[in-house]
Amino acid sequence: MTEQASMSSTPLAAADPLEQMETDHLRAYNQGLTPLHPPQKSLMRLNVIFGVLPLVIASFVAAYFLQTQLGIAATYLLVPFNVFAFLLIVMLPYRKFRRWGYEMGDEQLRVLRGFLWRTDTIVPFNRIQHIDVAQGPLQRWLGLSTLVVHTAGTHNSIVTLPGLATADAEAMRETIKGHIRKDMI
Repeated sequence: MTEQASMSSTPLAAADPLEQMETDHLRAYNQGLTPLHPPQKSLMRLNVIFGVLPLVIASFVAAYFLQTQLGIAATYLLVPFNVFAFLLIVMLPYRKFRRWGYEMGDEQLRVLRGFLWRTDTIVPFNRIQHIDVAQGPLQRWLGLSTLVVHTAGTHNSIVTLPGLATADAEAMRETIKGHIRKDMI
């Protein structure tokens, strides 16, 4: 078995049949590409919560102000806003998660992403200048990494692939480095 085949099967090795079914569904949705590591959904959900939380707090402050200062029942404003915020937290991360996929071939990296506008990026290994594996604190906590590929050129010269298991991101970096060394010789 090649290094590429073992690397692409690593995040898919699921002991849970339901997780395997979801992975197969995501592969079918994204043209057979490998989906992101499942904890990425949790990270996306946390990011949405952190983005929506100030608005929810502001809605409660506004409701309190309307109730105490103006005598207006703010429940009619508060309930729909908070239901919308809840639906955003529940639905948006999954919809964004399932629209990411990647494939690392022999000579290129392909990244497919996009919620409304789909972007299909193909990065030939011979155009890569350098590669980073980045982690934020939440990514470290969830065992995730982001592969950052810097290419020659100015337009779209940085391609990021978030939501990889740390071991997979490091293995992809080493594989790409190996291809770059072969091209230099």
